[in-house]
Amino acid sequence: MIARVRAGEAEAYAELVRAHTGIALRAAAALGAGADAEDVVQQAFVKAYCALGRFRDGAAFKPWLLSIVANETRNTVRTAARQRTLAGREAAFVEAEPLIPESADPAVATLETERRGALLSALDQLSEEHRLVVTYRYLLEMDEPETAQALGWPRGTVKSRLNRALKKLGRLLPDFRPREGGDEHE
Repeated sequence: MIARVRAGEAEAYAELVRAHTGIALRAAAALGAGADAEDVVQQAFVKAYCALGRFRDGAAFKPWLLSIVANETRNTVRTAARQRTLAGREAAFVEAEPLIPESADPAVATLETERRGALLSALDQLSEEHRLVVTYRYLLEMDEPETAQALGWPRGTVKSRLNRALKKLGRLLPDFRPREGGDEHE
């Protein structure tokens, strides 16, 4: 599809945008863009389009795009006049994509919301590197190679930082357990 975009086929880029807007919004919101998540994502897609000449053939588009989203989010958060609160971040994250189906048991949904709030609060207590690796790996459901590519880190760095971050989360949230399906892909 990248070859089609490079060949000037505008609809091919529109397909990429449609396919990746949801995950890009989740990433921006989870990384702290709050109400600016849509603006961050729009700017990230513009920058990605302009940088397609530097995109490595054969590389995965999603991690590359999400690294641009992360950079845009950091820039937006740094230049924002006011600090985003945990409640604002959580609300933006929830608005970005429904996380609890409407058909869910209300008691289960309430527990899930409380669990998510506790997790986001604990994530705020982590260093930026640890918060990023946990967010990409578990909240954005990226596998280890995708996380490494998106963050521009070696896989060993992803493994070690994720290990340290999960240990710290374990101390902050004794009942914390990552969701099933977080197995490493070799």
